[in-house]
Amino acid sequence: MLLLAKNKRRRVGNHQKHGISAVLAYTVLTLLVACGLVVGGAMWYSQHQQAEYAARIEAEKVADEKRKQAFIAKVAPTAQSLYKTYHIFPSITIAQAILESNWGESSLSADYNNLFGVKGSDPNNTKEMTTQEYVNGEWQTIKARFRVYASYAQSITDHAALFTRGTTWNAKQYEHVLAAKDYKTQAQALQSDGYATDPDYASKIIQIIEKYGLTKYDSVTTGS
Repeated sequence: MLLLAKNKRRRVGNHQKHGISAVLAYTVLTLLVACGLVVGGAMWYSQHQQAEYAARIEAEKVADEKRKQAFIAKVAPTAQSLYKTYHIFPSITIAQAILESNWGESSLSADYNNLFGVKGSDPNNTKEMTTQEYVNGEWQTIKARFRVYASYAQSITDHAALFTRGTTWNAKQYEHVLAAKDYKTQAQALQSDGYATDPDYASKIIQIIEKYGLTKYDSVTTGS
């Protein structure tokens, strides 16, 4: 009887051990599944966030490109129509408008339709604003009066006429600009004839023309 009782206790003890092991195994398995769900959920969330970010960046790029193309389309017709009168390549005019107005988003262009930073002295058609100019080898912030226009077309026309009438101190100031036979020569002449103070102005204009394929607007008007 004593031996039977001992065996019985031994069997009960074994059953308890097996029961505890099963509970531990189930607990460990549950924890592993939970951890897997947490890790998987975190990975899914991270991938989802990355996908959303990439989609947002792509949408912003598309919107930015549409905005730029819309600006070009707004400026190009006037630039083309003025070529035969003023001999400024449309690609040059468009590139200058892009560079000098920051795609029409500068306060001068957005508020006053002045795409090229044309200055004036008459208080009736100008607005005093601050600007940066390259003077004595460095950029300086100055105050100046700038023309106010009723439209982009008016601004573009006045800008083109500037090259034919020259400056008050030199009527032939831009003779090399007007004599240029291609956009690269004309861009270089803008700088050499003293149109811009920025030492990199010509290269910036050429880069914009080539990046956005603006020469296609020249071929329509010049027949080249």
